[in-house]
Parts: sequence; structure tokens; C-alpha cells
Amino acid sequence: MATGSFCADGRHVPDLDVFAAIANPARREVLRLLRDDGPRPVAQLAEHFDMRRPSLSEHLKLLKDAGLVVERRVGRQRLYSLRAEPLRELADWLAPYERFWRERLAGLADLLDAENDD
Repeated sequence: MATGSFCADGRHVPDLDVFAAIANPARREVLRLLRDDGPRPVAQLAEHFDMRRPSLSEHLKLLKDAGLVVERRVGRQRLYSLRAEPLRELADWLAPYERFWRERLAGLADLLDAENDD
């Protein structure tokens, strides 16, 4: 299910929670670890960070609230997994801006080539 809202023209805008969640380098690293290594308990994730476990748990809670990770209990552990759908929505939202800059840079390259030919 999509998170976020829609503009008057029907375009989807991701929730600010997703933007806030990926704004922090530690949270981006958690997402990378879960993407590359698969589901992990907090203890294994904590090995990659120089922070106390309660701090990592706060980061995980924010990621969970943003819909970027899911948590499930396995015995006494809480296992965290990546839920990448909100990132796809974010990429879809960013795509027009990527095209915008690609076109501008191509135009600049053409201009510079034309000046070098002169």
C-alpha cells in the first residue's frame, strides 16, 4: 500500500517520514545492511555501529514508522527486514528531477562542445 499523498494533478508524493528516515547516515547504513545481508536481529546490526543499542533501536523505530523496515519476533529476538516499497515510491517521485538535470547537463555539454569547436 502506498504511503504519502497525492497532488492535484494525481502525482504521488511520498510521506515526509521517508525523507526524514533516509536523511540520517546511520539509518541509510541500516537499510544498506538489510538490503545486502538480509534480515538481521538488532544485536547483529549493532556490531556495525559505534552507538549504544538504545540509540540503534530508536533509528530502527523511525525506519519502521516510515514503513522502510518490518520487525518480527523469532524466539526472544526481534528480526528486522528491509521493506523497499517506499524507496521505489521515492525514486518514482525523484525521476522527473533526474531527467531535468540530465537534460540540463546534456545542454551544457553541447554548449561547451560548440564553444570548443569555435
